[in-house]
Amino acid sequence: MTLERIKLGQYGEEKAAKYLLKQGVKILEKNYRCGYGEIDIIAKDKDTLVFVEVKTRKTSTYLSPFLAVNKHKQLQISKVAVHYLLEKKIQEMPCRFDVMIVVDKDIDWIRGAFERMV
Repeated sequence: MTLERIKLGQYGEEKAAKYLLKQGVKILEKNYRCGYGEIDIIAKDKDTLVFVEVKTRKTSTYLSPFLAVNKHKQLQISKVAVHYLLEKKIQEMPCRFDVMIVVDKDIDWIRGAFERMV
């Protein structure tokens, strides 16, 4: 991954986190990593634990960044989420998987973008 792509990703994740905060969502973790991979943002939206994948692009393209969150990526995020829940000993809390798409100054927040796969 090039330095430019890393910086673009960091920009998008920071922008997404600020947006969530403005919406009253509490950020619990950023770039949570374990052996299964990484989740960009883990947050709490009222009584729901939210696992957020952020996709950032410079410009709007024909193919949505949302398509980059394919079944393989969803499975990976699901495994990381389960690891997080076990590590933090969280049991009876509703969970949701969201995707946030950042293109320049625009943010699209897709709540409940997919269901847990494990």
